[in-house]
Amino acid sequence: MIDAILDRLTRLHPKVIDLSLTRVLALLDKLGRPQEHLPPVVHVAGTNGKGSTVATLRALAEAAGLTVHVYTSPHLVRFAERVRVSGRILSDSEMEALLEEVERVNGGEPITFFEVTTAAAFLAFARTPADLVILETGLGGRLDATNVVARPALTIITPIAMDHEAFLGSTLPAIAGEKAGILKAGVPCVVAEQLPEARTMLAARAAELGAPVLWEGPDFMGRKAEDDALLFGGLRLPAPALAGDFQYRNTGLALAAMDRLARDGVLPRVGAEALAKGITSVQWPARLQRLTHGPLVDMLPAGWELWLDGGHNPHAAKAIAAHAATWRDRPLHAVFGMLSNKDVAGYFAPLAPLFASLRAVAIPGEANTLSAEDAAAAARAHGCPDAEPAAGVDAALRELTAKPSPARVLICGSLYLAGVVLAENG
Repeated sequence: MIDAILDRLTRLHPKVIDLSLTRVLALLDKLGRPQEHLPPVVHVAGTNGKGSTVATLRALAEAAGLTVHVYTSPHLVRFAERVRVSGRILSDSEMEALLEEVERVNGGEPITFFEVTTAAAFLAFARTPADLVILETGLGGRLDATNVVARPALTIITPIAMDHEAFLGSTLPAIAGEKAGILKAGVPCVVAEQLPEARTMLAARAAELGAPVLWEGPDFMGRKAEDDALLFGGLRLPAPALAGDFQYRNTGLALAAMDRLARDGVLPRVGAEALAKGITSVQWPARLQRLTHGPLVDMLPAGWELWLDGGHNPHAAKAIAAHAATWRDRPLHAVFGMLSNKDVAGYFAPLAPLFASLRAVAIPGEANTLSAEDAAAAARAHGCPDAEPAAGVDAALRELTAKPSPARVLICGSLYLAGVVLAENG
C-alpha cells in the first residue's frame, strides 16, 4: 500500500525539513539525471498564490490543447495529487511503483521525504512527453529540491510575505533572497507586485544574473472591470472561476507567463477563446472554495453556505478578508484550526472583525496542531469574543447551525485541516 511506503520514506532522514540540494542531486545522478530530460519548465516560487497561479497556468495551456506535467505540494486528500502527468493525476498504484523505484535506487541513504518525492516526479515527467512542466517550490527556492533544473524556460515569483521564518529567515529581505534563488542567468521571470524590501532584493538578484523581469504593474496587470470581466492588456476576458478579487491578479500573472512563453517560442500563441476557456475552467480546491454537496453540506439548514480556505498566514488572511467583506447579506461564522508554528495574531488581525462566532478544532493527525482549547483561546485573545472549542468539524457545524438565521460558515486556518474536510466531505 502507498501509505506503507510513504511511512518508510519519512524515516529516511531525522528531519522533516532540511534544506539542501546535495542529497537530491546525488539521488538524481543515480536515476540518470531526469531533470535534464524534461519538457520546457516553468518554476514557481513565492509565499501566497503559488497554487492558484500554477492551476491557472495549467488550465490556460490545456485549454489550448497543450499537455502539461505539474508538481505541487502539499496534497489535500491523496498523495498522488502532487504529481500530475500529462494532465492526469497518477493512480495510487502508479505512484507507489514510482516511489518504490526511487526508494530502491536511493539505497537507504539519508534523504528527506520531499526530496524523494520530487525525484519521483522528475522521473515520471522525463518518461512521458509533454509540452510544458510546471514546478511549484515546496519551501523557499534557493535550496528547495525543485531548484535543480539548470535552465527553465521561465520563472514566476508570486507575492512574498513573512512565513516559514525558522527556515527562510526572520526578515522580508532574507525570505525574498531565498525565493530569488530560483532566478537563472538569462531566464525571464514574471514577478507579482511585491512589498518594497522584497522587490529591491529581487531586482538586485535579477540584475546580477542578467535575468529579464516582467513586473506586475509597469509590465502587465490583471484587473477587474465593473462588470467583473478580467482586463489584461488589450484583452477582455471572463471573470476567473476561482473566488476572490485577488484571483484577477493571480490570473494576470499566469497570462503574462503564457504571453512570455509564446514570445520566446516555447509555446504557441494562445487565442482569446482558449484563454477564456482556461480562465473559466480553473479548479484549485480549498482556496475560497464553496462546498456545494457532501455530508458536511447536508448538515446545513436551508439558506446556509459552507466555504473552505487553506490559507494560513497574515497575507493569505488579508486576501480572504477582502473577499469575505463583500458577504454582507448574512452573518459569517468560522470553524478554525491551525498549526502551532503559525502567526495566529497576524492571521486574525484582518479576519476577526468579520466573524460573528468561531468554533475551534484540533487538526486530526497533525502533531503540531493547536489544541481546540488553545486555538479557541487564541481566537478570543485576538478579537473573536464568541470563540469556543469543539470536538471536531461535525460538532462545530452542529453548534454553529443552531444559531438563528441563514449564515455562511468558513472553515479556515490550515491546508491540513482543509484536506481533512475534503476527505470527510467526500
